[in-house]
Amino acid sequence: MTSFLDPLISFVSAHVWLAYLPLFLAALLEAVPVVGSVIPGSTIILALSALVPGGELKLQWVLLAAAIGAVLGDGSAYWIGHQRQREILNTWPLTNYPRVVAESESFFHRFGTWAVFFARFVPPIRAFVPVTAGALGMTPAKFYAVNIPAILVWAPAHVLPGVLAVSAFHQYFGVPHHGHPFKHIWILMVVAVAIVVGVAAWIYRRRNGNGVAEAKPRA
Repeated sequence: MTSFLDPLISFVSAHVWLAYLPLFLAALLEAVPVVGSVIPGSTIILALSALVPGGELKLQWVLLAAAIGAVLGDGSAYWIGHQRQREILNTWPLTNYPRVVAESESFFHRFGTWAVFFARFVPPIRAFVPVTAGALGMTPAKFYAVNIPAILVWAPAHVLPGVLAVSAFHQYFGVPHHGHPFKHIWILMVVAVAIVVGVAAWIYRRRNGNGVAEAKPRA
């Protein structure tokens, strides 16, 4: 697997801007209703953070790409809900995900304004709470007053673990950043954990019925 990742990392080093684009899109699409429940945006961001200590990517630009993508994604979902109000919650494709929509509404009613903050860290409702906040009448001032600070916490929380883990390994064992497979191991480990968690969540939902992907019966 490391032989597969070597060309990828070399390509990233030679075309840095192309690496920031997936980071931006991962954060943006993760906030889109329905799409965000299947796009592994956090996994992509966490995995690519391993390329920061070696200089393939710059920390400030990784954080900026992730933050801007999240702001635009959350903001777009919020404004759709704000413009269409509750009608959007009863419109395709949200009607195909009644359980998650119901969980998002319950989450919003339970935590109020703070739901926008907490939802940033709780998949899969992260992709549904912004549109729900707009649909339920939260004002733009309240939404952005909570959403932007949440993203400023969320972005470092997804980037810094990889940066610190790879940096600590190289510093502790005294090996160079380039030519050592630990960053490959980190990327593979993040992807493997995401797959295991995803499969476990899918099995849990299947066993308990009305999973995230279960469609609402139509008359």
